[in-house]
Amino acid sequence: MSVATWPPDAVPPLDMSTEEVCLLAVELCEYHAEFAELFFRPEQRHWASKYLEGLLLPDGGKSVEKLALRVAGGNVRNMQQFLGEGAWDDAAILAKHAALVAASLRDPAAVLIVDGTDFPKKGRHSVGVARQYCGATGKVDNCQAAVFVGYASRHGYTLLDRRLYLPQEWFAPAARDRWRRCGIPAGTPFRTKLELAWEMIEKLHTAGPLPFSWVTCDEAFGDSHEFLGQLEAAGLRYLADVAVTTRVWPERPPTRVLPARGQLPARERRAPEAPAPVRVDQLAAQLPPQAWRTYQVKAGEKGPIAAQFAFVRAVAAREGQPGPDVWVVLRRSRSAPPELKIFLSNAAAETPREELVRVSGRRWPIETCFEEAKSNLGMADYQTRSWRGWHHHMTLVILAHHFVVRLKLRHKKGHRR
Repeated sequence: MSVATWPPDAVPPLDMSTEEVCLLAVELCEYHAEFAELFFRPEQRHWASKYLEGLLLPDGGKSVEKLALRVAGGNVRNMQQFLGEGAWDDAAILAKHAALVAASLRDPAAVLIVDGTDFPKKGRHSVGVARQYCGATGKVDNCQAAVFVGYASRHGYTLLDRRLYLPQEWFAPAARDRWRRCGIPAGTPFRTKLELAWEMIEKLHTAGPLPFSWVTCDEAFGDSHEFLGQLEAAGLRYLADVAVTTRVWPERPPTRVLPARGQLPARERRAPEAPAPVRVDQLAAQLPPQAWRTYQVKAGEKGPIAAQFAFVRAVAAREGQPGPDVWVVLRRSRSAPPELKIFLSNAAAETPREELVRVSGRRWPIETCFEEAKSNLGMADYQTRSWRGWHHHMTLVILAHHFVVRLKLRHKKGHRR
């Protein structure tokens, strides 16, 4: 069995002495001080510290009211005002956060991960809530939907940015009253989840201090030719989950320059005699047994997780026309019956197979981030209905998650950095 080399998946465990536990409050103060100057007013700095403290408390609900009752000196009204009305700048704080992540998790081989997560809600007054598919309940449900970007390196993983999705119905004239009550900024345009994802990735790519080698995503993003084209145009290397119905050409088909028609310029198109592209699951079925090899994908709780892989160079089909040369990475589980997963990548032809295997197993950290943040840090416990409140809450949850990750790294057993 071939092994895709990658350091252990788990972040170092939080295993500290009594003396180190006593230093946690000091460390949180030091962490908060990194962001303090970005809050405009002294009371904002104060309540930011209290809110972070509340998010990090073990057990218990993490709504504003419950946090205010649990932290020393908490005040429900003041914390509500800080979260839902405070005019502090999320963008500046997240930029500082990215710089701190670069200091703690920096890795040139790191992966940016884009994924969505949903928040079931009752009623229709919370910003962005609508009847739509909800991953949390596995059905069409009343919920808010959001897109996040995470960072996974050999040192650990955390979240970097977030965007709330506003469904089309929120742009109808009938929704203007809800729009006003939720404080959605005037002129906010409709953006698809794909556009929200690209907005965050482009920002991190052009202005961020974080090095990364890959972008990964699930089918919701990988099936978009436009999204993959944006990554290609930016020179970003991706390995994207795609549907088994995705079509490619095993060899580049012949093309011809068709004559111009009206205002349209002459352009190269697939020749009439060219074969049709084939589905990737059909391509997988045609491969000989010797094309498949077993690789270790990652370490699991019960031992290494392995799967069979095959790799095919092909030509992507874009709107029925030949697109870029790509890797089709086929992963087949060793269960019965086997489950087939397909990845598409614009990586160079000389990319080692082991590297493609490694990256194919690097989308799970963002799902773990969601689980950790929802279970332990109150990500889904908010009760604010406003645009500003939702973004403020998610920003502080992101900071709290990175604080825990950094804490674990600094407090390895027998070693405090």
